[in-house]
Amino acid sequence: MNKWTYFFSQEITDGNKDLKNLLGGKGANLAEMCSIGISVPPGFTITTEACLSYQALSELSEEIKSQIQQSLSKLQEMTGKKLGDDSNPLLVSVRSGAAISMPGMMDTVLNLGMNDQVVESVATSTNNPRFAWDSYRRFIEMYSNVVLGVNSSILSVSLEDFKAELDIEEDTDLSAEQLKQIVKMYKDTLMQESGVSFPTDPQTQLSLAIEAVFKSWSNPRAIKYRELNNISHDLGTAVNVQSMVFGNYGDDSATGVCFTRDPSTGEKKFFGEYL
Repeated sequence: MNKWTYFFSQEITDGNKDLKNLLGGKGANLAEMCSIGISVPPGFTITTEACLSYQALSELSEEIKSQIQQSLSKLQEMTGKKLGDDSNPLLVSVRSGAAISMPGMMDTVLNLGMNDQVVESVATSTNNPRFAWDSYRRFIEMYSNVVLGVNSSILSVSLEDFKAELDIEEDTDLSAEQLKQIVKMYKDTLMQESGVSFPTDPQTQLSLAIEAVFKSWSNPRAIKYRELNNISHDLGTAVNVQSMVFGNYGDDSATGVCFTRDPSTGEKKFFGEYL
């Protein structure tokens, strides 16, 4: 039996930096950071070989599906949370990660696991309804574009129109009730544009998101990027499924990227950017 998934956490780490071709750059380095004791949210990597298998079969094999479920169960046990649970839900990110970096070429889904019941649970457990509904809104927007193939501008334009009607400039000025209205508006727009209802089952959300990342290896912009940079089309991308942390929890939260070198000059100094 092939090993299609590699778990990473501070307690259990299957991979390391030397498995870059198999785990992609992101997966290999997540595993390496875990092994040297850096605080990394736990998760698992689905290998580049699984991507190539998907490309060949146009579907995930039963063996790959089984190992994904085993890794998900391990993640749920480790975090004490469960995907889709009404009382203590697990939310995950689903990110691509090729062996050779292809920034912006493939797709990411955040806050996966949200639905109408989970959002209420998150609002109650965090005592922060605005954060919960903003996370749900972001999830629907990303998922609709990446997985369901709806042009992202359709939802973003409807959001800007909504804000203009209320004379609101910044997303952060939207209240929980207003974000709840936006979620309904997004769902209605999605039905009008694609004829499908937004999937409410988190297991379905996860399966379709993993497939969408594998499909993104062959999207036109990724193919063109590889051609321009002389990158082989036969490498495939890994998928990283990781327990969420949040940059939108409040004014003291952020999202960003940090380096131990200046990425422009290579100078050995700490460099970072945040939003």
